[in-house]
Amino acid sequence: MALRHAVLAALLDGEYSGYQLAKAFDIGVANFWHALPQQLYAELTRLEKDGLVEGRQVVQEARPNKRLFRVTEAGRAELERFAEAASKPSFIRDDLLVKVQAADRIGTAPVIEQLEERASVAEAKVELLSKLLRQMRGDADEEEFLRRGDRIGPYLTCLRGLTFEQEHRDWCLRIAAVLRERQKTSHAER
Repeated sequence: MALRHAVLAALLDGEYSGYQLAKAFDIGVANFWHALPQQLYAELTRLEKDGLVEGRQVVQEARPNKRLFRVTEAGRAELERFAEAASKPSFIRDDLLVKVQAADRIGTAPVIEQLEERASVAEAKVELLSKLLRQMRGDADEEEFLRRGDRIGPYLTCLRGLTFEQEHRDWCLRIAAVLRERQKTSHAER
């Protein structure tokens, strides 16, 4: 998947400025695709050049003018082609896992600290994504929203992000506890 497809998908909800798109990415898309604001601005320029998005200038009185972007029919067709293409299996690429892999041959204290820090970050994301899911479904309970809610795609990707962060938090805490216990045992044996 290219960044272009994630941007096109995010723009399906309406017109966004580059700043609004960056905010949308930060909240709703970041759980499955990370992009820096500079990357988003550059991608919007490429998408507009390719005719996949259309930008329009909005004149503002007390603030600088801004450009709003929306998906064109060609952009929707590109997303359709993308949706029809086979998806590649995902994989994990995480420097913390390299550290855990080596943990029984190196000092574990920094690894434990980083695991606990990562668990804390994951917990904050769990809270954020839970709040976002509640906002998306409004007064409906989850099962009702899943059956009849509008724009189910962002909800489903947010739900996946929530599950990922919960599992990641739990794994980090468990591995930190395992390493801490092994650390105690090895010190007791000396």
